[in-house]
Amino acid sequence: MDLRELGYFLAVYEERSVSAAARRSFVSQPSVSEALANLEHELATRLFVRHPKGATPTASGEQLYPIAQRLVAEARALPALFQPPVRRRRIALGLMRSLDLARVRELVAVLTRDDQVDLQLVDAAEPCDLRIISRSLAAERDVFVALWQERYVVALPRDHPLAARPALRASDLAGARLVARCHCENAARFAGPGQRFEVVAVASTEEWALALVSAGVGIAIIPEGACGRPAPASRDDTVVLRPLQDVQARREVGVAYRAYGASEAPAPELQRIVELLVDRAHTLAPPVAGRRRARARRPPRR
Repeated sequence: MDLRELGYFLAVYEERSVSAAARRSFVSQPSVSEALANLEHELATRLFVRHPKGATPTASGEQLYPIAQRLVAEARALPALFQPPVRRRRIALGLMRSLDLARVRELVAVLTRDDQVDLQLVDAAEPCDLRIISRSLAAERDVFVALWQERYVVALPRDHPLAARPALRASDLAGARLVARCHCENAARFAGPGQRFEVVAVASTEEWALALVSAGVGIAIIPEGACGRPAPASRDDTVVLRPLQDVQARREVGVAYRAYGASEAPAPELQRIVELLVDRAHTLAPPVAGRRRARARRPPRR
């Protein structure tokens, strides 16, 4: 019995059409019809009833379908049994807490689909091979490869007096009740002289900060990507985002690693992982300004 013919049988059964099965299998319709005729002759039974709208399996066709499924699946799996096992590399990826979840989900998905990677996710402060962090958090000897940029915005309760304005100035926030983020990389910039915020809560996550804003506890200054795309108004109409016109606060997020030897390249086993992250990040949004592989700092010469 020809496994190719069983494959065509499966296609006809699932498509309920000989022509659709031929298109799915990238062969001509007569080739599928001939395969079915050969099977019916070999099994001495009719497998389908053809009609103007397609093909309906007979009782014999219904009986053959699960058997054919198993046989074809086992045949396709045979080559893998004799291939040498792929050596999987354990990669510990550290993630900064205040990340754009939509982008990070896509980056992590790329690595989990890679059969050479055994991925372990940890906090960015823990020992790890690579870290996705903002440039300001890169250590002195880290090499930093930029992935994306995002601005900071003000998250306000929808009924807040400032929510009616399309954009805000720093002076508009004087005396505002602030939900601070305990891991904000630019906290000093927002809480500097003249800001006069009244910190009424400290949130450990972006979700918690937005929940407190939604409850009317105060406002929050937060990375735009961490709020989700599109803006939270589409998922939570109790919170609105407003840009700051006179504070050009942005952060650059990228992958950081310790240089390998005296070069600025990652260790050989990490090179491909860094390239996967960069390539996927640049398909999700326009690349950040500057060179494709911009760096935060050069490692010291030895």
